[in-house]
Amino acid sequence: MSTETTAAPVEEVKIYKGLAGVVVDYTAVSKVNPETNSLLYRGYPVQELAATCSFEEVAYLLWHSELPDAAQLAEFTAAERSQRTLDAPVKRVIDDLPLTAHPMDVVRTAVSVIGALDPTTADSSTSSNLAKSITLLAKLPAIVSYDQRRRRGQDVVEPREDLGYSANFLYMTFGEVPSDVVVDAFDVSMILYAEHSFNASTFTTRVVTSTLSDLYSAVVAGIGALKGPLHGGANEAVMHIFDEIGTADKAEAWLEQALAEKRKIMGFGHRVYKNGDSRVPTMKKALDTLIEEYDAQELLDLYVALDDAMQSRKAIQPNLDYPSGPAYHLIGYDTELFTPLFVASRITGWTAHIMEQLASNALIRPLSVYNGVDERHPAALAERA
Repeated sequence: MSTETTAAPVEEVKIYKGLAGVVVDYTAVSKVNPETNSLLYRGYPVQELAATCSFEEVAYLLWHSELPDAAQLAEFTAAERSQRTLDAPVKRVIDDLPLTAHPMDVVRTAVSVIGALDPTTADSSTSSNLAKSITLLAKLPAIVSYDQRRRRGQDVVEPREDLGYSANFLYMTFGEVPSDVVVDAFDVSMILYAEHSFNASTFTTRVVTSTLSDLYSAVVAGIGALKGPLHGGANEAVMHIFDEIGTADKAEAWLEQALAEKRKIMGFGHRVYKNGDSRVPTMKKALDTLIEEYDAQELLDLYVALDDAMQSRKAIQPNLDYPSGPAYHLIGYDTELFTPLFVASRITGWTAHIMEQLASNALIRPLSVYNGVDERHPAALAERA
């Protein structure tokens, strides 16, 4: 008795693996301007926003399409600062999670609990979703800092309402407010990570939103997508590479072996940018201030050596994860907390896209081409008896 099966004939249809090059919708949130190679948030080059605005102003811009005036900013920051404390049930759930859990799992779970506790979860009106967005913006720093401190066996540091977003974030993590150099560098990183059009995690949030699910569910899905090393986990991977290399004099030999083994070198290359990630110069400038602040010349030497070797061998430019990983390391964050920091920033872009999706919604449901076995019927199973 033959058990061979025949694959169904495959339609001659062009497949766009990874949806590369496929345009699926309009967005007014951000774009990469090919003429200037600049990432634009609501039309503003992100490097200019990083040089002149706070992260809070950028969050407001992403949600409201315009930068706030003084009164609007004061109202916005007051709302954010008043919600920074974690509710007791959220803390209990975090405490119950094992220290072996990845910090992204902790963030994902905590956001689920916040959503479960919110009596307005099912309300997807713009005003309600804006309120939820501010809530998550306010509470994510508390979640990330709580997790790092519990992993280190340190007591929780409660938030302060008299500090700006970045200063408070660092205060809750390290128990003191660092220098302006550190706060400014961290703030720049938050601005640069805030939004990037239809990247994998943002598109995930839009897919979930398109089913008319709630904002928290969409954000949890985005966190899951961001956890992957080909997306948000890349900044973690950069520091693991640095740890593996050790010192600058070993960078070229390490790269030779890594390329021979066909390893993907994290922190380099980007699907959107053809002439280098426009965010890198701004983040590299912030990293340089931290190098000087912490007298970390050896780290800079390693950074430059691997970059130079990569340019010589592959001519592939670094992306934002390459300078941000070392920056977060110098500030004092454990490597596994780098991607949760990304979440704390990208929550602004995600929620801006969630609201945009709802404003002109259509269920996102692509097609596929079947290439499995040809049609068959259960009656044939009798022959096997």
